[in-house]
Amino acid sequence: MTRRPPVIGIVGGIGAGKSEVARALAELGCVVSDSDLQAHTVLGCPEVVEQLVARWGTGALAPDATPNRSAIGRIVFADAAERAWLESIIHPRLEATRRAIFAAHPDARAHVIDAPLLLEAGLGPTCDAIVFVDAPAGERLRRVQCSRGWTQAEWNRREATQWPLDQKRKMSHHVVCNDGDPASLRVSVRAVLDLIDPAPSN
Repeated sequence: MTRRPPVIGIVGGIGAGKSEVARALAELGCVVSDSDLQAHTVLGCPEVVEQLVARWGTGALAPDATPNRSAIGRIVFADAAERAWLESIIHPRLEATRRAIFAAHPDARAHVIDAPLLLEAGLGPTCDAIVFVDAPAGERLRRVQCSRGWTQAEWNRREATQWPLDQKRKMSHHVVCNDGDPASLRVSVRAVLDLIDPAPSN
């Protein structure tokens, strides 16, 4: 019988370090579908740019005529209807990309979905296991302040658009703590992967 790689979904709060966990899984032989990276590519597709301009005008574009992610973020995180419209355009394209990536790697240790809105987008049922990445709130805030230049108000506003962390944790099968120690994180990730896939193929 042909082995099917388990599908692992990664969830957690903003700044928890979901991408760090995804990178650790990739180092262990998993193939990762990075929705943030793919969304950036999709957003730049000519047909998508046309739809952005038709709905929001040229204010949605940067001076070089590419999508202005900051401007778009201000629009969609201030209006749930606009966010839903954008997701209706982006999510089907992300799904097609994710399927192609996984189909091209049938022998991976596991297929990993790194998506900020995994549960909100209804991807939970497609996962064999969901891993919740936990980190102290203060540390999460510090990370986004350093890496994205966000204020606490911006961080709070964006977190408010996602499901509560308690709900995400309850829907998860495993918890990995990412408190800033890379070595400990990788040990924890390996242990969780061994639980999900105890008999990896050679």
